[in-house]
Amino acid sequence: MSELKGMAYLKNKLAVKKTRVDLRYDYYDMKNTVADLGISTPPALRWMMGTLGWCGKAVDCLADRLSFREFGGGDLFDLNGIFNLNNKDILIDSAILGALITSCDFIYITKDADGFPAMRVIDGGHATGEIDPVTNMLTEGYAILETDSNDAPIVEAYLLPHRTEVYRAGKLEQVMTHSAPYPLLVPVIYRPDAKRPFGHSRISRACMDIVKGAIRTVKRSEISAEFYSYPQRYVLGMDPEAQRLDKWQAAMSAMLRIDKDEDGDKPTVGQFQQQSQAPHLDQLRSQASLFAGETGLTLDDLGFPSQNPSSAEAIKASHETLRLTARKAQKTLGVGLLNAGYLAACLRDGQAYRRNELYSTTLLWDPIFEPDAAALGGIGDAVGKIQMAFPDYFTADKLRDMTGI
Repeated sequence: MSELKGMAYLKNKLAVKKTRVDLRYDYYDMKNTVADLGISTPPALRWMMGTLGWCGKAVDCLADRLSFREFGGGDLFDLNGIFNLNNKDILIDSAILGALITSCDFIYITKDADGFPAMRVIDGGHATGEIDPVTNMLTEGYAILETDSNDAPIVEAYLLPHRTEVYRAGKLEQVMTHSAPYPLLVPVIYRPDAKRPFGHSRISRACMDIVKGAIRTVKRSEISAEFYSYPQRYVLGMDPEAQRLDKWQAAMSAMLRIDKDEDGDKPTVGQFQQQSQAPHLDQLRSQASLFAGETGLTLDDLGFPSQNPSSAEAIKASHETLRLTARKAQKTLGVGLLNAGYLAACLRDGQAYRRNELYSTTLLWDPIFEPDAAALGGIGDAVGKIQMAFPDYFTADKLRDMTGI
C-alpha cells in the first residue's frame, strides 16, 4: 500500500474540488448565474434573468434509466439483504444521481445500534480520498459527516483500513476499529478513466456554456416581447407649445384627435416596425440542438416536440446515444455498489474477506427501455425460434433481463 497522505492533505484536496461540485449542483438546481453582456439589455431590465432546466433534464433522463434490481450470480455474501435493510431504492438512486452530477458520490458504512452495517450517501462536495486504481476503492478517505447552517464541518471522519477516526470540532472523539481491509468509504464513480479516476460529471463544461447562451437568448426574447406587445410610436411635426400626449392615451385610445395648427399643418403619426420573436426562437432551437447532441437527448426532451407522436421503437432509436451511455454507466456505477456491499459484508461478519471471493457476484439491472406490446410480440417470436434451436436456453431470469417482466 502506498504511503498515507494524511487528513490535512485530504481536507485541502476537498476544498479545491468543492467549488466545482457546488457549481454543478447550481446548474442542476437552476441556481446558476449568467453574465449580462450589456449590449442589448436596457438598463432598467439588467436585473431580469431567466432559468433553464436542461442540465437537470440531462441528469434525470439518464438517472431514470438506471434502475438497479439486485445482485445475482448466487449472491454468496447476501449483499441483497444488506442493501434491502438500508432502504436500497433510495440509497442506490441517491448515489447514482449524485454521481451523475458531481462525477463521484461516496457510500459511508458504519454500524447501527444492533451492530448491522448502516449505509449513507455523502456527495462529492463533502468527501474525498486516495483511490486504488486496481480495485477502485480508497486507500484512505476523508468525509464530513455533519455540518452547521453555514455548511462548515462539525463532525469529520478520517478513514483507514481497519480503522475509522471521528473528530468533533477538530478534536478526536472516537476511534472505531473494524475488520474490513479498506476504508469504509466507497466511491461510486461515473465514467472514470486513467487520467481522471474519480470520473466525469454528466454536466460538462460544454453543457454549462450552452445553457448560459440559451438563458441569454431567453432574456433577449423576453425583452423583445415587451416591445412586440407594446410597439413604439412617434409623432413628427408637433408644435413645441402643443399639449403633450399621455403615452398610455396614445397607446390605448380608440381614436386620437390631433388638430391642425394656425398654418393648416398637421403632425405625422407613425409606428416603428415591430420586433419579431422568430430569430430568438430559431437561436434557442439551435442551442437546444447543440445541447441534445452533447447529452444524447432529443429536441422532444428539451421542449421542442415533433409533429407526430413516436412509437416506443422510434423513441428507442432516437435515444441510441443515451442507451449506450446508460449501458456504460451501469458498468462503472455497478463497481461502486459491489465494493460497498463487499465492505459491508466484511463489517457484518467481522471477517476480512478477500475481494476476489465475489468474482461470481453480478449486478442485474432493469431494461433501459421498457418494451411496449408490439416489442413484446417480437421478442416472443424470437424466443420461440431460439428455443426450437436451443431448448431450455431461455430461463425466467433471462426473459426478465430482456423484458423487465
